Amino acid sequence: MTQPVSPAQQDAPIPTAKTAPAGGGWRRPLGLRADVRNLSLLGVLAVLIAVGGITKPDEFLATSNLQLVLTQASIIGVVTVGMTFVITSGGIDLSVGAIVALASVWATTLATQEYGFAGILFTAVIVGLGCGLVNGLLIAYGGMVPFIATLAMLASARGLALQITDGKTQMVTVNSVLDLGIKDAYILGIPPLVLVFAAVTVVGWLLLNRTTFGRRTVAVGGNAEAARLAGIDVRRQRLYLYLLSGLCCGIAAFMLIVLAGSGQNTNGNLYELDAIAAAIIGGTLLSGGRGTIVGSVLGVLVFTTITNIFALNNLESAVQQIAKGAIIVAAVLVQHRTLRGAEH
Repeated sequence: MTQPVSPAQQDAPIPTAKTAPAGGGWRRPLGLRADVRNLSLLGVLAVLIAVGGITKPDEFLATSNLQLVLTQASIIGVVTVGMTFVITSGGIDLSVGAIVALASVWATTLATQEYGFAGILFTAVIVGLGCGLVNGLLIAYGGMVPFIATLAMLASARGLALQITDGKTQMVTVNSVLDLGIKDAYILGIPPLVLVFAAVTVVGWLLLNRTTFGRRTVAVGGNAEAARLAGIDVRRQRLYLYLLSGLCCGIAAFMLIVLAGSGQNTNGNLYELDAIAAAIIGGTLLSGGRGTIVGSVLGVLVFTTITNIFALNNLESAVQQIAKGAIIVAAVLVQHRTLRGAEH
């Protein structure tokens, strides 16, 4: 029979197939590569800023445009933080965009708006958590493959959002919500939504890098069976991770309501692809076992800046998508080279 596991053993770092051996092994090279990757992303971001400044100096470098870039990055950035945790655990969540849409329209119905600011915020968060709970139960306890379970949620949430709105835009009439999007609400020139993104990023970084929850997430992604044998409740951990992803979607939905002043069933379109792409180019392994919040945030900033530059220069969205696709392919190739180099 299996010997009982003490709490101390449960909180200990879990050795996995992707964890460095006690003698150091290849953890240090991976750490150095992570630093180089982040510096590289900063370099790419600097180049993009230079390109924007050269092609459209008056428009791109304007304070209002930079505030807009950061605000737009904040919404998808919050979703990406949750996605980073899920991918680090070896999972995937294709439903984040649809959950954002459903939460935004549910929170902007006339019945919800009667409860004011608190009612809209509470509804958006609860809807996000509810969808995350369904995903988590199906995957962790129902044994469904994450791809299939979240794909089903994507279709269901989009359909329900369309049914709620009947294809119409739901305008927000609560002034306390709308006021967060005006310049008078900026703190030292920083939009409130950017501050929310910063807070979520800090909490996400601490959770992933400084807590037992983060260590267990990495362990499950590295080798779920080894994590189970070490005393981790893998199913419960996965449930928590999809709840976290749903929570991030609920927060992002409220932020989108503030920015747009409305709820639409088309909100969050392709957020799942942008979030996955940002996490990948930031250094989070698609196979699980390693994740980086800092890298994911940099990935979000790179993609948002590219979108802004393309829009200012009136370039076709098709070209923009091609550029994003090329970046994703390059990032995955770099990941494979990094792992191969670390193993030798």
